[in-house]
Amino acid sequence: MPIDDTRAFLPVRIAVLTVSDTRGLAEDRSGDTLVERLSDAGHMLAARTILRDDADAIVAQLDAWIDDAAVDCIITTGGTGVTGRDVTPEAVERVADKMIPGFGELFRWLSYQTIGTSTVQSRACACVARGTYIFALPGSTGAVKDAWDGILKDQLDSRHRPCNFVELMPRLLER
Repeated sequence: MPIDDTRAFLPVRIAVLTVSDTRGLAEDRSGDTLVERLSDAGHMLAARTILRDDADAIVAQLDAWIDDAAVDCIITTGGTGVTGRDVTPEAVERVADKMIPGFGELFRWLSYQTIGTSTVQSRACACVARGTYIFALPGSTGAVKDAWDGILKDQLDSRHRPCNFVELMPRLLER
């Protein structure tokens, strides 16, 4: 996708939330992959934490970051599957003002090229919540790479054409 080098790059302050009942920071390869990619792209890590698959705890963390002026965007990894413990999409929906259905659709299309029909088990989703973007990704490093490399790297780059999420940030709270 085209990058317009005549435009200024605007770094985005991104919080990373890993949702897992089994991983700690030392085993969080998906979170590490996100942090590495967002840093390499010139963005800033605003915060990072790991929470168990508990919808109320996830909502509380999302709410805290949404209300934090130092966070422009939240990316979660994990908890988007179809098992009983997978509750990240439900937590995202609880804080969402507007869902971004095309994100999940495009993610599954990209993921299909990597893992085939297994992509239907993903409930990756995105929304805008009180002026903050939230992107919920599956917990595998492959899924994180697909989402960042295939969607977020461009959409979080203010120079990307014909349009990007960053240029809309000042208008997200319009009424």
